[in-house]
Amino acid sequence: MEMPMFPLGAVLLPGESLSLNVFEPRYVALLERCLDGESEPEFGVVLIARGREVGGGDVRTDVGTIAGLTNVVELPGKRFRVRATGTERIRINTWLPDDPYPIADVMLWPDEPGLDDTTLLADLTTRVDELRNLTITAAKKAGIRRPTLPSALTKLPTDPTERSYEICARLPIGATDRQAALAAPDPTTRLAALITAVDDAIAILRFRLQ
Repeated sequence: MEMPMFPLGAVLLPGESLSLNVFEPRYVALLERCLDGESEPEFGVVLIARGREVGGGDVRTDVGTIAGLTNVVELPGKRFRVRATGTERIRINTWLPDDPYPIADVMLWPDEPGLDDTTLLADLTTRVDELRNLTITAAKKAGIRRPTLPSALTKLPTDPTERSYEICARLPIGATDRQAALAAPDPTTRLAALITAVDDAIAILRFRLQ
């Protein structure tokens, strides 16, 4: 299916909220299409692997997420404040000409069944607890009274796919690691990728505390 696309310098995960200030003419046109009453009020979001959000000429990833519009506020000067929610994961089949805004032929890409993730979840929980403790220690050393801590992995969804995305959303990891998690074929592989990302964060903090 053809879908209007909004390349960003960030990764949107299924279940996450997205806030945008829309002002660039091509994305104003995209938004007007989504609100025309004939099209679905949604667009695809992909990470810009190289380049900038404004001006075009960017290199985009081939896995993204559908963003369903939840609120749109029109502002003076042909600008909009937009809120949306990530719904389903998509894979890009082909990028079509950016006329008048980015468009791609996409397909829905649901998770494949994963293996039992009990052990991985326990390992990841232990690592996140360690990351929280290291963050507190590093903050004290730097004189920071109220550091921003990684969220504890409690009260998680029971569905493996939803749980793996929720965990990814809670972790203090960069766009590259978030994209790797989004592109994982199943929840088990996603958790394994997140363990690697947290291990890297732990290693960095340990190095700084030496």
